Amino acid sequence: MTSEAALRPTTRRASQRRSRRRTAYAGYIFLSPWLLGFFALTVGPMIASLVLSFTDYDLFTRPEFIGFENYTRLLQDPSFIRACKVTGTYVLIGTPLKLGVSLAVAMLLNNRHRLRGFYRSAYYLPSLIGGSVSVAVVWKAMFVDYGVVAEIGRLFGGDGKGWVGNPSLTLPMLILLTVWQFGAPMVIFLAGLKQVPSELYEAAMVDGAGALRKFVSITLPMLSPVLFFNLLLETIHAFQIFNSAFIISNGTGGPARSTLFYTLYLYFKGFRDFEMGYASALAWVLVVVIGVVTAVLFRSSNAWVHYSGDAK
Repeated sequence: MTSEAALRPTTRRASQRRSRRRTAYAGYIFLSPWLLGFFALTVGPMIASLVLSFTDYDLFTRPEFIGFENYTRLLQDPSFIRACKVTGTYVLIGTPLKLGVSLAVAMLLNNRHRLRGFYRSAYYLPSLIGGSVSVAVVWKAMFVDYGVVAEIGRLFGGDGKGWVGNPSLTLPMLILLTVWQFGAPMVIFLAGLKQVPSELYEAAMVDGAGALRKFVSITLPMLSPVLFFNLLLETIHAFQIFNSAFIISNGTGGPARSTLFYTLYLYFKGFRDFEMGYASALAWVLVVVIGVVTAVLFRSSNAWVHYSGDAK
């Protein structure tokens, strides 16, 4: 009897381990379609592109290993430097403007009125179709010579010329397009505003705080996690702009290369000039840049992002 009692805990533990293993196996079986897709369609191509970035490859002949030549060539490529400047300008100007407009509209829609559901749907609609080819085509038609925008400008003394062929206006036109598609961050801001306790505003009102003071001292700190989330996503999306730039520039990079975005230049080198090794190096530089920017944002968030559970 004593030996049987001593064996029971050991048998029970062995049975529990077998049960946990069966549960783990079942989980991996259910995850296997995603894991296969992840390794075959994401990890595999990434490793292949990393290897190709050290080769001279034109898609038709066998890759030839050339070491770091593709990477050293970047700093001597004026088109690469131009693409970095255009993309950097777009990210630094377009992202803050988009977030500012989305936050302002979210605060307006946070007020109670009968048609707020309709307005929320209407303002979110551009984001549903955002990034599509059809939107870029319509946007381009609005800004061509004697288009809608040019005709409105002519009413106020303009010459009827559009923005598409003007090197100084094509980039602002694309920035306006991304700002117009503010629906997604607006909805996230609106959800964050719903979580701000109304007691804070009531206490601030009793203390005589005005609208600006309440916004700076209550709204922004309480929305800082949501603001950080939107900033992170929109910054990454801005680096990846392609469809609208390709359509509006007719696949050329725009007049005077004014819309030669990084992804557009990468596409040209890979699928127009068939320099796939150089294009792979461009892609990995973009991955590293986005990773560094993301790390900097996370690092800086310690100073301005405030969570409810923080003890400071």
